Amino acid sequence: MGEAGLKPESLPDHIAIIMDGNGRWARQRGLPRIEGHARGAQSVRATVEECCRLGIGQLTLYCLSSENWKRPRTELDFLMTLLEQYLIEERREILDQNIRFATIGRRSDLPDNVLREIDENIRLSQDNSGMCLCLAINYGARTELIDAVRDISRQVREGKLEPDAIDEAVISNSLYTAGMPDPDLLIRTAGEMRVSNFLLWQISYAELWVTDLCWPDFDRRTLHQALHDYAGRERRFGGIVTDD
Repeated sequence: MGEAGLKPESLPDHIAIIMDGNGRWARQRGLPRIEGHARGAQSVRATVEECCRLGIGQLTLYCLSSENWKRPRTELDFLMTLLEQYLIEERREILDQNIRFATIGRRSDLPDNVLREIDENIRLSQDNSGMCLCLAINYGARTELIDAVRDISRQVREGKLEPDAIDEAVISNSLYTAGMPDPDLLIRTAGEMRVSNFLLWQISYAELWVTDLCWPDFDRRTLHQALHDYAGRERRFGGIVTDD
């Protein structure tokens, strides 16, 4: 049993997190919203480090939704600067921790300098065998499904796929997350009880866990609490649990 008081076999293989409440955290302290984002980046690093230590297979973080482009330009510019800085500053940590880096979402609308650092982290870590760290950037699940339908439609039009052959596997392989396992545990901070257009197909059977803490206050202890709760749940996937 590990330091968190959990057996390795009770841990989720894939954790997805909706990191909410950066702006609220800053507002509660009389600080500008950008200070909340900056503090939230520290929670990202701590969470990545702890998930690596615990042997989690994949961690997916909802960094920027496709709807977030409606925010003020100054905040978006800061977020892009913060993202570029994170990608550069955490590169050594990614390599030292044997992390395989990935992203999901539409690359359009992202600045060239951010795309360059994303691609560099992917290239340098592609042969790593540790945890997969996946950042959802300019991501929206409905957009993902639209892109998947378009891809499948092209395959049908080109005669590469029969309509009757379309099944769950075909759809899964057309999503941004093709080749990745579905999340076992979805964590959301700031107490909001919604999934906000995040991994709608993939979280069909994920366990949901919500904390009232804003993301900048999310720490190792909170992660452990979520994992303890997850370990105590029965995952039936639509079936029933029978007594031995």
